[in-house]
Amino acid sequence: MSMVKRVAVTGAAGQIGYSLLPLIANGSIFGPGVKVALQLLEVTPVLPALEGVRMELEDCAFPLLTSVTCTDKPEVAFRDADLCLLVGSKPRGKGQERKDLLMENGQIFIGQGRAIAATAGPDVRVVVVGNPCNTNCLIAMRNAKGVPPERFSAMTRLDQSRAKAQLAQKAKKHWSTVKNVTIWGNHSNTQYPDWHHATIDGVPAAKAVADDAWLQGPFLKTVQERGKAIIEARGKSSALSAAQAACDHAKSLFTVTTKDDWASLCVLSDGSYGTPEGLISGFPCTTDGKGNWHLVQGLAMNEFSKQKATISWNELLEEREMVKALLG
Repeated sequence: MSMVKRVAVTGAAGQIGYSLLPLIANGSIFGPGVKVALQLLEVTPVLPALEGVRMELEDCAFPLLTSVTCTDKPEVAFRDADLCLLVGSKPRGKGQERKDLLMENGQIFIGQGRAIAATAGPDVRVVVVGNPCNTNCLIAMRNAKGVPPERFSAMTRLDQSRAKAQLAQKAKKHWSTVKNVTIWGNHSNTQYPDWHHATIDGVPAAKAVADDAWLQGPFLKTVQERGKAIIEARGKSSALSAAQAACDHAKSLFTVTTKDDWASLCVLSDGSYGTPEGLISGFPCTTDGKGNWHLVQGLAMNEFSKQKATISWNELLEEREMVKALLG
């Protein structure tokens, strides 16, 4: 086991990257006893800004940070990496069709998947944050020949955290008391935030909230459209919360999470719960602290849940069909 964890971050000079890097350097993923080396990737025109980020990281004098590498070459950024956080992706342009966005980003994630396979560490884990993260993850995974597919996951932790906060506020409790929220499907506005197995301060969430109409309506809509609401409020997309969620997602892979409060991760579907096989979809997962996840099995899904989850699964099927030529 390496004494220094090498963490590659793409899009490292962007808004999310700028908020994420100090969290990593401060030990928020691997803990306070593990040193980290940052390997930062940006497109060539942004390298001067990335150099400024490097200077700021040095000026923070983080005790755990051993080095900062800045590059525009994926094979350099991913070399010997223990963890790759794929944050950078092209945002949707004005009037741009979803398929065009998927195809443009697909080219990026083909190259990154190949570079990870060629140069990353032998036990690498890959977390895709850049949207549309589920299908970007599928593209990278399918092009990373030789890397086990279960090493890849996409982020739905932000949705899980948003759902916890909404449930807690409705029940007039602190969000730390909310356990076992699941996000099924895609990290998009079709996602299904499922409260049916959640608890709030030990009480079933439905009972603690005592408002089924709110749960089936405003709660779902608020979580599904929270990103849009933040853009409308601050004029920019979520950065601080997305960075924290990316950190929490990665931390959950390297710490033990149990059925007492599982992590919602977007991982490769094996057909469980009726999810079509071969998609990167949100599931309730436990983790073993060594980078490995396991699907929580045996949860009941009522007709409402199945209906809502199927909408999101169908969107993921549509996205996979759009990028089938990119799947290696």
